[in-house]
Amino acid sequence: MRRKIVAGNWKMNMNLQDGIALAKELNDTLTAEKPNCGVVICTPFIHLASIAQFLNQDVVALGAENCADKVKGAYTGEVSAEMVKSTGAQYVIIGHSERRGYYNETPEILREKVLLALENGLQVIFCIGESLEEREANKQNEVVKAELEGSVFNLSEEDFRKVIIAYEPIWAIGTGKTATSDQAEEIHAYIRSIIAERYGKEVAEDTTILYGGSCKASNAPELFAKPDIDGGLIGGASLKAADFKGIIDAWK
Repeated sequence: MRRKIVAGNWKMNMNLQDGIALAKELNDTLTAEKPNCGVVICTPFIHLASIAQFLNQDVVALGAENCADKVKGAYTGEVSAEMVKSTGAQYVIIGHSERRGYYNETPEILREKVLLALENGLQVIFCIGESLEEREANKQNEVVKAELEGSVFNLSEEDFRKVIIAYEPIWAIGTGKTATSDQAEEIHAYIRSIIAERYGKEVAEDTTILYGGSCKASNAPELFAKPDIDGGLIGGASLKAADFKGIIDAWK
């Protein structure tokens, strides 16, 4: 059975004190009332070590939002996969559309990041998704296929099994627009089919594919009811414990 996961991506929000308070609230709430799915919070780098000290990672696992594409060295301001792992984090988001768009991260850069994350024992949440122009031109399938081929389809089967895919239509991130559950299911099923072409049906059936893009408590039950949607990568709605728990409770 593939894992069902709700992951929060805090992005560049929350100072350290507010982040610690939110993580503690989530930890307490979900320890008291065990969730029916895996839960991950991906925080800014500066939060990781502080939050790792008190988080029960059997209940709420910890992840970073990014890592460097270099092992170590004279790269001022960068944070390596080894550093992320050393904080106690277990996950890392790689390839988010904001990293691709604002920071010009290419498929080659992302391939290096994925390899280094896996070498350091991190589980990768790898983001793919099309822009509004690409969706309107009906190119979403070729876009997500190219993004997978460019950065993760080079992995061995053993390594690919450590990757979670997050489909995030760029036109639905933070815009309030959401892909309909049918639109989301259609592309999730397509993603699973190309994983099957590359790695075989068993690996495809075992791969967790999350939906991201204005997912909230009100639409999560409908999205998560679809057979190929295994959870969500949540942005804005992960910044308040009650909102985030509302999405997690969609698995009940």
